[in-house]
Amino acid sequence: MAETRSRPRKERTENANRRRRQLLDAAKRSILTHGLARTTLATVADEAGLSQGVAVFYFKSKNGLLTETLRDLYSQYEALWMRALEKAGEDPREQLGAIVAADFDPRACGPKVLPLWFAFWGELRFSAQYAEVAQEFDQRRRDALTRVWSALMQGAAPGAAEELADWMETLTDGYWQHLHVAPGAIDRARAERATRVFLGRMVPTLVGHIDRA
Repeated sequence: MAETRSRPRKERTENANRRRRQLLDAAKRSILTHGLARTTLATVADEAGLSQGVAVFYFKSKNGLLTETLRDLYSQYEALWMRALEKAGEDPREQLGAIVAADFDPRACGPKVLPLWFAFWGELRFSAQYAEVAQEFDQRRRDALTRVWSALMQGAAPGAAEELADWMETLTDGYWQHLHVAPGAIDRARAERATRVFLGRMVPTLVGHIDRA
């Protein structure tokens, strides 16, 4: 009897998760098609093939839906670079190389992802909810990079690891911007290679590890 009672609850949870997934994916497609400002609960529901009432039921408002869409975008990116970091082993040089590879993976900065990043980033200063989501994920990312650089630069001056983490993020952000604004001028492979070369020149002990494409 316990199994009989629990099965409907499990099915409801699975259905809810499936509907949320449909709507989040549809929200991303709507942003790519209509832009962030013109994306509404109606455009998302239409894209998902669901009623607007379903969208309202799960996310309450356009702002709620878009905030969770940004969180989902960050979550997928975080899962990508964290898996790469875990697979790299304990050598911080290999870890940095793995993070660079993840940063230029099409799932992180492909043509269907970069417009989403820049659409939301353009609104961060106008939306406390967006800014809060970004700060949460950015801080975890910065902490992870700082730990890797600290392991690599043992004995360095205080604050050096944090500074190197900031430089690395700035470099990646710059290449993402180039890929978004002028995709014909540079591609992901070239941007990744340039990032590896720069880091290898900045920290010679990385040569032979970070500069492997």
